[in-house]
Amino acid sequence: MSALAMLLIALVALLHLGFLVLEMFLWTRPLGLKVFRQSREKAELSRVLAANQGLYNGFLAAGLIWSLGGKRVDVAAFFLVCVVVAGAYGAVTVNRRIFLIQALPALLALVALRLTA
Repeated sequence: MSALAMLLIALVALLHLGFLVLEMFLWTRPLGLKVFRQSREKAELSRVLAANQGLYNGFLAAGLIWSLGGKRVDVAAFFLVCVVVAGAYGAVTVNRRIFLIQALPALLALVALRLTA
C-alpha cells in the first residue's frame, strides 16, 4: 500500500469520524444545523435517525483505520467501495454535493490503492 493511498484512506476515515460527530452530537446544534441546512424543528424530529447514521459512519471509519493498521488492501478496498456506494446513493437521493464530499475522496483513495496494488 503506497503512502499516497494510506494518506487518502486516512483522510476518508477522518471525514467519516467528522460525520459521526456532526450526526451523533451536533445534529441539533448551530454547526449541525448549518452544515446540513435544516431547521431546528426538522433536526429534532430526525435526531435519532441522524445518530444511527453517524454510528454507521463511525463503523466505516473504524474499518478504514483497521485496514491501515495491517496495510490490508482487501479490507481498505471493501470499506472504500462501501463509502463510494453510500456517497453515490446520498447524491442521488439527497444532494449532489454528497458525492463530492463523501464519494469522491473515497474514489480517489480507491484509485491510489489499485494503482499500487
